[in-house]
Amino acid sequence: MDLLENERIDDLQYEGLKLIQNKDGFCFGVDSVLLSDFAKEIKRNSVVIDIGTGTGIIGLLLCKKTSLAQIYGVEIQKNVAEMAKRSIQLNQLENKFEIINCDICDIFEFLKPNFADCIVTNPPYKKANTGVKNEEETQMIARHEVKCTLEDIIRQSSKLLKDKGEFYMVHRAERLVDIMCMLRKYRLEPKKVRFVHSKPNEKPKLILVKAIKFANPFLKIDKPLVIYHENGAETEEIRRIYGR
Repeated sequence: MDLLENERIDDLQYEGLKLIQNKDGFCFGVDSVLLSDFAKEIKRNSVVIDIGTGTGIIGLLLCKKTSLAQIYGVEIQKNVAEMAKRSIQLNQLENKFEIINCDICDIFEFLKPNFADCIVTNPPYKKANTGVKNEEETQMIARHEVKCTLEDIIRQSSKLLKDKGEFYMVHRAERLVDIMCMLRKYRLEPKKVRFVHSKPNEKPKLILVKAIKFANPFLKIDKPLVIYHENGAETEEIRRIYGR
């Protein structure tokens, strides 16, 4: 596999998976790994869409962690989409994982409404024109809502999902109210929430959310997911998620 300038191949240390990343671009973090574990209850033979797939990390992991039939990764940045395609080839998953290089608002030029059994997404966390922006465009697009908003993702997800289809998201904990309001607006009923803490006595930084299209109201709050013990060592659950 030929690599472009500043690219490297990372061993994901799970089922032999490898991922091509650009060291100057946006590299995956713990949030993507946690989302892939949170969504591993995806039903057998599901058709899945990963919105904002980036380098394809979530899709690659789900190909091994679940018995999905097909996953489509939607990515607006052409260079990142091409990199994800090469990672799919590197892992010989072309029969299961396809990349669609488009704006999520244009997705119906490629896929039909009510098409997917499940959607996963690790979207940009920060609203446009908020926080300190990274000067590198690829990273800025991945982190800030400059190309799509939270509402764009939830609105299009609702249209893409079948009745009772599942929606999984990882996001910043402080955006919880925005997420819940937007899910209800587009008839995706929040069903499960899990807060992610760096250490036991710290406030949560991330939140994992599951919603179901047209479901009845009932929300389950899972026990917190803690990444590190107070002494800095990884918790047993994180070691399990990473396969260590």
